[in-house]
Amino acid sequence: MNTTFIAGPCVIESAELLDTVAARLTEINRRLGVQIIFKASFDKANRTSIRSYRGVGMEKGLQMLADVRSKWGLRLLTDIHESWQAAPVGEVVDVIQIPAFLCRQTDLLVAAAKTGRTVNIKKAQFLSGEDMRYPYEKACDAGAADVWLTERGNSFGYNNLVVDFRNIPDMLRIAPTVVMDCTHSVQRPGAAGGKTGGNREFVPAMALAAKAFGANGYFFEVHPDPDHALSDGPNMLNLNDLEGVVKSLL
Repeated sequence: MNTTFIAGPCVIESAELLDTVAARLTEINRRLGVQIIFKASFDKANRTSIRSYRGVGMEKGLQMLADVRSKWGLRLLTDIHESWQAAPVGEVVDVIQIPAFLCRQTDLLVAAAKTGRTVNIKKAQFLSGEDMRYPYEKACDAGAADVWLTERGNSFGYNNLVVDFRNIPDMLRIAPTVVMDCTHSVQRPGAAGGKTGGNREFVPAMALAAKAFGANGYFFEVHPDPDHALSDGPNMLNLNDLEGVVKSLL
């Protein structure tokens, strides 16, 4: 099975940022013979604070993502938070992602499945890998052609996540594609004074550990200047470091 790679900024900040990241992904795809899927969110509906930057909105965001496809030829992934968003998003992207906090929301899963697009379901921070059988079945029963599951760590206390890598083989017994979210797994939720902190230095090791446990997909949020990113900067990988990490996984 081919390895799935997903990368891009946490949230759409500007067309210039999308272009910068898309250009680099295109270069990496050409040099390494991979097909990294471009990821960016048009709305971050679950930010820690009401004052946190959320994004550009669905209508503008989908147009900006469509421009990325038109200019760079990249496949696209974005996330939805409400059922009504599925149909218009499915007109633009190749993969619809279900956020971890929402992975049990039946109507959201069914709406995503009915678009005919690949559905990537992120495992909730409060579920085990084995528990993901039920969200997977909901999407499949609703007619999804292809469903991926994504590991992103578990909460066992406050302001931290722990990755139990046994979740990866557990989920591989459910779905043929299991993605390791290497950047969200190093988050420190709510640990940076009203926003999420993180430890991006552990991202490469997270990816290699996931590979050892059988992961066949890898998700990286990347930014050319993570310290000044408008969302998830502390856990995002510097764009300049992405190629080396991808190369280590091939």
